[in-house]
Amino acid sequence: QVQLVESGGGLVQAGGSLRLSCGASGRTFSRYAIAMGWFRQAPGKEREFVAAIDWSGATTYYEDSVKGRFTVSRDNAKNTVFLQMNSLKPEDTAVYYCAASGPTTRIITTIDYSYWGQGTQVTVSS
Repeated sequence: QVQLVESGGGLVQAGGSLRLSCGASGRTFSRYAIAMGWFRQAPGKEREFVAAIDWSGATTYYEDSVKGRFTVSRDNAKNTVFLQMNSLKPEDTAVYYCAASGPTTRIITTIDYSYWGQGTQVTVSS
């Protein structure tokens, strides 16, 4: 089991930055190879993939609309994954969720994660 808690969301003006954090408990990153992902869901829309990182942090993958603006990283010693979001746009407004896999060395870019956080609201004003 993995429990996830997101933080760092808030209200920011267009062009601004936010850094989301996702703290994990249960299966620790130092002991298990766990892939992590970030997703978002805007009102009236389906949950969509944003970014993913493999267990080691060596491989990352981004949805096209966030490439060059968002950076996913992880600190396995602290069981934490980050999403640095720069040059934010109003269309980035959504609830952002982090997700964790079961033990795997793959990077996962689909919604097929085993564990999910409760989400943190990101609102970008124009």
